Formats: sequence, structure tokens, C-alpha cells
Amino acid sequence: MMTQRRLHTTLFTVLTLCLVAAAFGDLLLGTTHIPIDEVWASLVGKSSNANYTKIINELRLPKIIVALIAGVALAVSGLQMQTMFRNPLAGPYVLGINSGASLGVALFTLAQPIIGIASGGVLARFGITGMAWIGSAAILLVVMMLSRKIKSVSVILIIGMMLSSAISAIVGVLQYMGSEESLKSFVVWTMGSLSTVTRDDLVVFATAVFVGVALSVMAIKPLNMLLLGESNARTMGLNIRRSRIIIFLSTTLLAGTVTAYCGPIGFIGLAMPHLARFTFRTADHRVLLPATMLWGGFSMVLCSLIADIVARGSVVLPVNTITALLGVPIIIFVVIRNRNRQ
Repeated sequence: MMTQRRLHTTLFTVLTLCLVAAAFGDLLLGTTHIPIDEVWASLVGKSSNANYTKIINELRLPKIIVALIAGVALAVSGLQMQTMFRNPLAGPYVLGINSGASLGVALFTLAQPIIGIASGGVLARFGITGMAWIGSAAILLVVMMLSRKIKSVSVILIIGMMLSSAISAIVGVLQYMGSEESLKSFVVWTMGSLSTVTRDDLVVFATAVFVGVALSVMAIKPLNMLLLGESNARTMGLNIRRSRIIIFLSTTLLAGTVTAYCGPIGFIGLAMPHLARFTFRTADHRVLLPATMLWGGFSMVLCSLIADIVARGSVVLPVNTITALLGVPIIIFVVIRNRNRQ
């Protein structure tokens, strides 16, 4: 037991140091070269260069904070879905939650010219966020209702993927019918970005994710019991309905908020829980939840760092492409590993 505790402590320490290193590297690198001493001086408010201070405090630092929060949110939502459905390939993207949020945003974005809301205004921003929450909640609610009648989790996953395909078709029709301006706005949003969240948006963004993570912490014990199956968990005294509601609200807040502000970012929610399980060698959510949060935060900050390094060569990559390149090998490894165990 002590050996496992030492292992967990070591891993938490190493991951935290890697996260700090990636964050500082992202502060240091970018299209504008800033000396390392000026980076530190800007952070502590002692820089004599106003341009450096503005770049660090208003552009790079908020983007890193957004990356950290988004990574934590997506990873935790994926962990909860995988545990609830007891399937390694469950996640907000596969189950259609992200697609539901995308549909909500598409409806609102294409409706902006009709109802007279200025693009980029306060009402537009909160409207996009609200529609993303509603869209993700609606899809997850459908999946949850079906899961009560259908016992096979594989069938539930197939239905989730079919819902995603249907939603993609609807979004395609909306794009075809939309105006040029609204279409361009939506397409840019779908590419995913960590730079679109302003300092004012960051308060709402962080608060919503904090509430979602707090709900996931409340669900640690139910998640551990659900590993044994719903029937066994019910005989152990777990209130399945209450636990589902908590996990439902948490996942909706986490996945819906990130999708609203940063676009539909894939693979982080699917891959990071597996990395946490593989490295920490545990299924106990008391350890697995913070481990998944660390892996999620580190992976998104690393993706932000990679994007900035590539951008120095005058090539700007959408964050979705980087998360896919990072997540796909992990998912392939998980599928092969599980197949070899059978």
C-alpha cells in the first residue's frame, strides 16, 4: 500500500512539474519573442516594457488559463461518461454531447442576423453559451433516458454516434441556408480556439467549470460504486437516480461550457482518463479524478504550446487538429490493449 501511495505521490509531483513547465514554455514562446526575464517581470508587475506586459497578461496568460480549465473539464466529463456507461470508448464527443452543443450554437449563430443581435456582443456571447448548455443537456438527457431502457452499453454508444451523425446533418443544412457572415462565424468556431475567451468571459467560463468539477467531486463515491454495475450499486444503497442527475449536470456544465467558448474539441475527454488509469494503475476515483484533471490540464496546455511553436513558422493550426494528433494514438493503444486482454 505504501508503495502505491509513493507511486501516486511521485506521479502527481511529476505531472504538476510538467504542467508548470509547459505553461511557462507557452508564456515564453509565441510569434513575438520576449526575453525570459521580461516574462517573469511582466508576471510580477515589474516590467518596464508596456507591450511585453500586455502580450503576457492580456494574451498569453489568459490563453494558458483557458487551456488548463478546458483540459480539466473535458477530461473529467470523459471519465464520468466512461464510468457511468462502463465503456472505455464513451465520452462527450462519442455520445453526441459535443454535437448537441454545436447544434445549439449553430441555431443561435444563424439566428443572430434575424433577431438583430450583434455578433460578438454581450447578449451574443451569453446566448451562445446558453444554447451550448441546452444542446449538450438535451442530447445527454436522451442518451440517459435510453440507457434506462436499453441494457447494452454498446447499443447506447451506437445510438450516441447515430445522434451525432444526425445532428451533423442538421448542422450541415443550417450552414447551407445560413448567410455568408453567420456561416463564416460558425465555421471558425468549429475549428476550436483557446484565444477567443476574453478576460470578462473567463469569469463565467471558470465559474461554470468549477461548479461542474465540484459536482464531479460529490460523485466520487457513486462513481466508485457504479464500477460494480448499477444492480450491485443499488443493493449497496446507492440512489441511482440522484447519482445520475449529479453526473448529468456535471457533464453538461463541463462539456457544454468548453464547447461554447472554445469550440468542439475532441479526443481529450476520451483519451485522458485512459492515460490516468494507465499511469496511476487504479480505478479508485479518489485518485483517478485528480489524476485525470492533471492529465487533461497538462495535455491542453501542451497543445497550446505546440500551436504557438508551429505559429512561429507562420502556420496557424486549429486546436482540434493538435488534440486529434495527440489523442488518436492513445485511443488506438487502448483498443488494441483491450482486445489483447479478451
